[in-house]
Amino acid sequence: MKYRIRMISSTHYDTSAPLGSHVLRLKPRESAAQRVTSFAIEIEPPPADVIEGVDFFGNATQTFTIEKPHDVFVFRAIAEVETTAAPPALDAPSPAWETVRARAWADADNSPWSPAQFLFPSRIVSLDDDITAYAAVSFPPGRPIVAALDELMRRIHADFIYDVDATDVTTTPTAAFAARRGVCQDFAQVMIAGLRGLGLPAAYVSGFLRTMPPPGKPRLEGADATHAWVSAWCGPDLGWIDLDPTNAMLPGNSHITIGAGRDYADVAPEIGVIVTYGKQALEVAVDVTPLD
Repeated sequence: MKYRIRMISSTHYDTSAPLGSHVLRLKPRESAAQRVTSFAIEIEPPPADVIEGVDFFGNATQTFTIEKPHDVFVFRAIAEVETTAAPPALDAPSPAWETVRARAWADADNSPWSPAQFLFPSRIVSLDDDITAYAAVSFPPGRPIVAALDELMRRIHADFIYDVDATDVTTTPTAAFAARRGVCQDFAQVMIAGLRGLGLPAAYVSGFLRTMPPPGKPRLEGADATHAWVSAWCGPDLGWIDLDPTNAMLPGNSHITIGAGRDYADVAPEIGVIVTYGKQALEVAVDVTPLD
């Protein structure tokens, strides 16, 4: 599939900000299953320079400082992407989850995408006994890892209510789990907390969903903004497998990856520091259009 992605973000400040320093993570991620054919970004007010970089986990970054007074901060990103992702077959052989756990903890690799990076608590995802117990129901002794992951994903989808007003970007998995409601970020981070509680590596993936589904298919939850899902390490042979608990599906060509890390804090589309006071109002619009 080929897609054109447009994202517009506007932040309005109550009082003028004389200075703002920002880091954006908006450029889709290059991988064997995803190729970025074009990417452009517009920023208002325009900074003197935009520094392109790559963070620890391989996500593209755009860093800049706005050094003039401004009441509104706007960025517009447009990208074209080709995806060739194909979800794995759920009935394909996979090792027992305990075998995967043992391999993960025995792995001495400390590179950015080694399983060791995704076994421990992170800035937002802490370990929680109740979430671990909930996840453990899907992981009886000897069960193949892919079958267990699929069941946990579908249980979260069935047991949690998608509610855009229930949480925000600061909500912890513990709070979302207690409420049994939230958005894609919460669904993903609850699943990650459960898997790490069982000793299994799990990463947070941020991206986009196609806005308009194919004819006759239901519209996916989370298609109006950036989306989030989970990537779980399934051993050295299968590697990382993505799962979308918000929509109870294995991501394929409808999912476009921007970045990945330990939790939302590692892949937030925009972070920064501004010099101002008072309230801020954020508006975000996303459009993902198939080109085929």
